[in-house]
Amino acid sequence: MKEFLAKAKSSTQIISTLDSRTKSRILKEMAEAIFENGSYIIEENSKDMALGKKNNLDSALLDRLLLDKGRVTAMAKSLVEISALREPVGRVLDGWVNDDNLRIEKVSVPIGVVGVIYESRPNVTSDVAGLCFKSGNVAILKGGKEAEFSNRAIAKILQSVLEINKLPIELISLLPDSTREGVAKLIKEDSFVDLIVPRGGEGLIRYISKNASVPVVKHDKGLCHTYIHKDADPKKAISIAINAKCQRPGVCNAMETLIIDREIAKKLLPSIYKAFVDAGTKLKGCSATREFIFVELATEDDFDTEYLANQLNIKVVNSIDDAITHITKYGSGHSEAIITENYTASEKFLNMIDAACVYVNASTRFTDGAVFGFGAEVGISTNKLHARGPMGINELTTYKFKIYGNGQIR
Repeated sequence: MKEFLAKAKSSTQIISTLDSRTKSRILKEMAEAIFENGSYIIEENSKDMALGKKNNLDSALLDRLLLDKGRVTAMAKSLVEISALREPVGRVLDGWVNDDNLRIEKVSVPIGVVGVIYESRPNVTSDVAGLCFKSGNVAILKGGKEAEFSNRAIAKILQSVLEINKLPIELISLLPDSTREGVAKLIKEDSFVDLIVPRGGEGLIRYISKNASVPVVKHDKGLCHTYIHKDADPKKAISIAINAKCQRPGVCNAMETLIIDREIAKKLLPSIYKAFVDAGTKLKGCSATREFIFVELATEDDFDTEYLANQLNIKVVNSIDDAITHITKYGSGHSEAIITENYTASEKFLNMIDAACVYVNASTRFTDGAVFGFGAEVGISTNKLHARGPMGINELTTYKFKIYGNGQIR
């Protein structure tokens, strides 16, 4: 492990010398290689899919795992989009001349060696590799065992492009020891690794946050809510709620609990119930919800659960303050939404909800790096420091101060 990490660390000096044009050209070559080797990637992915079905992975996980022609094409397209992003390294963030006539510049620089630990989705391998390469970082990738064949295939293709360009394959590599013990070693190696980004289940995040000596940017669970305020447009409310839950239930920005004001619950809940039943959603609700529609009783644990499936809790509240209290108690700081035509209520919600992304009259499903215009993303950070929300190339940089003098001494 130490030998592998030492090579990765020394590679930071090589990638830091690559100019923007060279990095963009190589990323386009990687995209072309992914596209041209699509059949190979899909063939290797089929091995993961077969094992996933044999091991009884649920339908949501299998959907995240699947790579077909469309998804492979999207992976290649994502690398092209990353190549076209504004160069994140070497930007002068600030500059001034101090009282000693020193010219000081605050300049963006790569973080260094970035370890990303993730589950299920093999397209993360190419996305994160591309983002790290564009931002001048060395990427150490640890995907889930359920995507092992897919991740190896993708990494092999990306490394082949590095070799063609006479660059070390350590710039993009899979963690050689993918066991739990390997991860435990990785997150302690702060001499070689500069940042760990875990994205996945709650247990993974908790373990890494508790045990890492390397700095961590968490990509925690997405326990997202949509609150239908008493002054909501009913048609808009139902459309947004259905999209937030059903458009793709197995992702972190999907809604897990729908909150609705009691004042409109009697009129609106039957229509909401029908829409969700038609969409095949399993519904649970608080005792107040069951006054208006017949659903299974939701427990405290249900309100604290990220289902990642077509399952939804419903909570009836008496006021916007009650809605905010519920979200504060159960939310994970990911994405929250209010549906209302009341400006005062919307501003109160925006200002009082503590989350990375807070919406008015829109689906939480929009929390996504590409949708925000960042290109691909490392994930959605629920941290408050360094990176928050969609983590793109700019969040993969830090900064240094460059100071220009002319013989000054203190």
